[in-house]
Amino acid sequence: MANVSIKFNGKEFLLSCDDGQEEHLEELLIQINRKFNELKNDLGNLGENKLLLITAVKVMDEYHETKKKVEQKKDELKNLSDKFKELKSLIYEYRDKKEEEIVQIKKNHTQLKNEIEQNQKNYEKLIDEAANEISSFVEKASLEDLSK
Repeated sequence: MANVSIKFNGKEFLLSCDDGQEEHLEELLIQINRKFNELKNDLGNLGENKLLLITAVKVMDEYHETKKKVEQKKDELKNLSDKFKELKSLIYEYRDKKEEEIVQIKKNHTQLKNEIEQNQKNYEKLIDEAANEISSFVEKASLEDLSK
């Protein structure tokens, strides 16, 4: 245990703390001493005990207000985190849906391509058949004209 000598309200005190915590203890006591002196200047000398009590109440009030703000920020952070998770889920859901749509579009594209190819073959076949029929007709007509 380490010992720290401090001066508070004009009096010397020796306080103990864990090794390595001396600087932290001194910082805390500087803040308490500042708060005590502010109240002493604002309220006048009401007596050391009463000023110490008011100082403790003020410090605890600040502590509780800070704690309340920290809890509010934690709640806000949790809400943001929940919203982020929900948004992330919606993004993944949207991505999956779009991937399914892409697969369906590719499938439809392949079917349409096959249909076009088949229609082209059928069209070429029809043209060939029509051309053959016209050729046959023209030949027959030519033969009939020659035979007359």
